[in-house]
Amino acid sequence: MADDRIFSSKPSSEDGGPTRRMLLAGAAGLSAAALLPAAAKADFPIPEIPPLERQDYGEARKRFHTNLLRKGPAPEKSETLGTPSGAKRVTYPGGPDGSIELVAWISPYEPSSKPRPAVLFLHGGNATGDGHWDLMRPYWEAGFVVMLPSFRGENGQAGNFSGFYDETADALAAAGYLEQLPGIDRNRVFLAGHSNGGTLALLAAMSRTFRAAVPISAGVNSWRFFNRYEREIRFDANDPEEFVMRSSVCFGPSLKCPTLLLRGSEERPFDKDHQLLIDRARPAGISIEARTLPGTHNGVVPGAVTESIRFFRQVAG
Repeated sequence: MADDRIFSSKPSSEDGGPTRRMLLAGAAGLSAAALLPAAAKADFPIPEIPPLERQDYGEARKRFHTNLLRKGPAPEKSETLGTPSGAKRVTYPGGPDGSIELVAWISPYEPSSKPRPAVLFLHGGNATGDGHWDLMRPYWEAGFVVMLPSFRGENGQAGNFSGFYDETADALAAAGYLEQLPGIDRNRVFLAGHSNGGTLALLAAMSRTFRAAVPISAGVNSWRFFNRYEREIRFDANDPEEFVMRSSVCFGPSLKCPTLLLRGSEERPFDKDHQLLIDRARPAGISIEARTLPGTHNGVVPGAVTESIRFFRQVAG
């Protein structure tokens, strides 16, 4: 298990899972459901091969609106966010219309005449905690300004949890906030994320241009994800488009930057779906590769952060 120096928050175990399991899940960047017994299999068809959508994902997002049948906060309970050591607490206007004020943490820096590269890192799980921020240190030590945003419905904040879709809008809003900060090089804004955050990173990288993206342990097939974690479904599961719009594998040609997919050698393999994403992206001229690093789903993160720094520097020349 990765660093479990977690939240000063106290997640609830009202869903039947032990509190400690939820604490560890949050620390590692996992959904709490990942450490609990699997839910009953969902009652919706899972395509053997996810469909390939011809429309650009960013354009598809302009016309699609998720239909949430259940509205409420994210499925992990936790305390209001503070400010961890080494971070500056800010708020950014989340969502496509900026109507939700959400907390983010940014590494302190002094703007100078030479613009700084920046990393937007999307945390795993469905709540934010100090343990996530602790993993960001290598970025600022390497000279990057790093921003770690929280998302709607997390840690007592406003907004309805949607399971990847509206959270992608928050990630895009955070990217816009980051690139407008004084002293940031808008041509060197990079994207990374772990677990649920890796899933969001891929969807965000299909919506707008980043310099490069490194999704870590990302899910690309939402049918498979929600089949494992049915209780995280808030949308109309009878509408196949809800799954399509949460599945980056359906939009491979929409990737807009060089992308490196990372995962741990000891975690549940994603090779089949990841390879399909790669096979769909490369004919469109997209630079994308996958790599396995030593470690579990949680333990791979420190090494993956280091590898992402190497990749970002390589892409930026």
